[in-house]
Amino acid sequence: MSRLRVPGRRPWWRRTIATTGLLALVATALVGIGTAPAGAASWTPKPAPMTTPWTSQVPVDKPLPEYPRPQLTRPDWANLNGIWDFAVTGRDAGQPASFTDQIRVPFVAESALSGIQRKITENDKLWYKRTFTVPSDWNGRRVELNFGASDWQTTVWVNGTQVGAHKGGYDSFGYDITPQLNGGTNTVVVSVYDPTQTGGQAVGKQRINDVQPHSGGGIFYTAASGIWQTVWLEPVAAAHITRLDMTPNLGDSTLRVKVQGASASGRSARVTVSSGGTVVGTATGTVGSEISVAVPNAHLWTPEDPFLYDVKAELLDGSAVTDSAGSYTGMRSIAVAKVDGVLRPVLNGKFVFQTGTLDQGYWPDGIYTAPTDAALKSDLQAHKDLGFNMVRKHIKVEPQRWFYWADKLGLLVWQDMPAMDTGKSPDSAARTQWESEFHAIIDQHRSSPSLVMWVDQNEGWGQYDQARIANEVKAYDPTRLVNNMSGVNCCGSVDGGNGDVVDNHIYVGPGNTAPTATRAAVLGEFGGLGYKVPGHEWFPGGGFSYEDQPSVSALNNRFVGLLDSIRVGQLPAGLSASVYTEITDVENEANGLLTYDRQVVKVDTARVKAANQALIDASRNPAPPVTLPTGQYKSLRVTTPGYTNKYLRHQEALAFTEVVDSGSSALLKNDATWKIVTGLANSNCYSLESRNYPGEYLRHRDFRVRRDASDGSALFKADATWCAVAGSGGVRLSSANLPGSYLRHIDSEVWLATPGGTHAWDNPATFTEDTTWAVEAPWAP
Repeated sequence: MSRLRVPGRRPWWRRTIATTGLLALVATALVGIGTAPAGAASWTPKPAPMTTPWTSQVPVDKPLPEYPRPQLTRPDWANLNGIWDFAVTGRDAGQPASFTDQIRVPFVAESALSGIQRKITENDKLWYKRTFTVPSDWNGRRVELNFGASDWQTTVWVNGTQVGAHKGGYDSFGYDITPQLNGGTNTVVVSVYDPTQTGGQAVGKQRINDVQPHSGGGIFYTAASGIWQTVWLEPVAAAHITRLDMTPNLGDSTLRVKVQGASASGRSARVTVSSGGTVVGTATGTVGSEISVAVPNAHLWTPEDPFLYDVKAELLDGSAVTDSAGSYTGMRSIAVAKVDGVLRPVLNGKFVFQTGTLDQGYWPDGIYTAPTDAALKSDLQAHKDLGFNMVRKHIKVEPQRWFYWADKLGLLVWQDMPAMDTGKSPDSAARTQWESEFHAIIDQHRSSPSLVMWVDQNEGWGQYDQARIANEVKAYDPTRLVNNMSGVNCCGSVDGGNGDVVDNHIYVGPGNTAPTATRAAVLGEFGGLGYKVPGHEWFPGGGFSYEDQPSVSALNNRFVGLLDSIRVGQLPAGLSASVYTEITDVENEANGLLTYDRQVVKVDTARVKAANQALIDASRNPAPPVTLPTGQYKSLRVTTPGYTNKYLRHQEALAFTEVVDSGSSALLKNDATWKIVTGLANSNCYSLESRNYPGEYLRHRDFRVRRDASDGSALFKADATWCAVAGSGGVRLSSANLPGSYLRHIDSEVWLATPGGTHAWDNPATFTEDTTWAVEAPWAP
């Protein structure tokens, strides 16, 4: 367990911030403009329930000063983040006569960093107000007012005129406010109504709860109401670029680009791809049509080498450039394909195991909004430090800068569509809204190279039309994988039967998830190992997990044991990806590899990284399958140094190890001889039939291993089935129905033992040696 702060040094999250090309210029050179409310000087944040390393780094005015849209950048803009006048009224009230509070945008009203920190219910409406002036050098251009995201129903007025209304909590939106500007000081007013789970909209993990730490809450957390991403002004030409849809095509080494535009029908657009200032390809085409830009000898994007090209798009009027926007791309492909007869996801045509965590994206100080850009990056950097190559963004959609960091650092992203409330069948209006917002989210992030899979629904929450939605998402974005339901085995969920993957949730796991003829197998959630760090709990004593660990060493042993189990057992059996719950604690969930305040890394970083790397390496260079000679009698010898003259035998129905040699009795030799047969529960595995008690098999029951006669039940067959995995100097036998648990001798007794387990027979000392058996000639042929 390590703490992130190092006295006397600049923290790593301050020393490693880096950007490239145009984005670096935009992020650092541009400053916002506007007039803060008169009471801003007296504004203060509220005390956060827990402070992160970045809580005190948030400026009062202009928090999150970085340009918010990295894949469509322009050099002129004005950041409107900072102190706004604020009020809360009843849900049906009109604009209040006075705004008696101040709020720091873009932090939600429930958060400490907003300065409000109050519970917002379905009976409330939020009101925001501030003034701004438009720079004189913007004259002659249109002015747009942009919102990164606001949850949920947002209405905007400028100088008393409504300029637009938006429904959705996770997609960006904006309005041309040029007709409403007055040439001097302008006033913007925003209202937001957010019913959270009492409405029908996408809410993810949000629930209306007390904003101060409290017991309970389970796997659901504090709501996040109102503006929660950057608000900014931007001047544009009358005809201008609105979006770049970029798809790499490795088959012909091109980047396919659709330049989307406003008031630009029939115009031409030129797209230039460069690297380090050197142009590698350029092409011209019509706005809205596909432009194919050659990228010869493409430098491919991978998690190990996340190479990004710079992209520039120009809108043309004849030969004159009338609008220009900067961007970036990564050249990569994602698909499913047969690999050694098993359907697998392939990145750039090659299978690599995707090992990641569940990332909820919550913060104790900002709730939905990370306090700084460095904080936003930090959770992704933590994944890299721990050796993960993937992250599942769980039923929340982050700002575009989060995707930029995933693109730049090199993490494969599974993006969930935020779920509607659990246990409800959404009505037609809710379904229409949810699908519209899903399409908007796809459009907003479709050009990010890190994003490789859309996860439509989760564990049946608000589920409906699973197969249709998966087909429509695939048609809308055919360049990515689609997961119709994460956790098809859980909680009453209904599998649509289609999509690119079949996804199980198994706690603690890893369990068995098998590929099919049409879908690769992924483990969408597993783990949930808990360890509470004193002084770093959201509600001291209130935390829970799926399996509490008594110590840091137990946590490390158990977690690494799970990763090792996937490598030696589930990967060879067809599993292609796994998502551990979770990267950080969240409120009363204590399952994190880091504490909720990001102050403490609970696990041994180097050890976890090595286990992840071994898993990734094993997928690239798979070991040959371990096979045993079925239909033959064999004896299993202990390989633990000092005990190598002992063999597995049964005695009075229980399994033991005992010294066997040529002078041993005929009974002992028979007891130490087993017939290897095809697994009773799994034909890819094995069962061990007694030599002198035919029809009786070696099985586990209550962890003790014994010899029993088959009763024909599915449970017996599973208990008596062992899957062979490679061991140094022998073979390890993993339980078919408790994967990751092994046949082990300890103090001459034989048990089903689990790496990192809490029983006496799980003792980590000589665990690998004790679970490795040499298969030798039988003592009783």
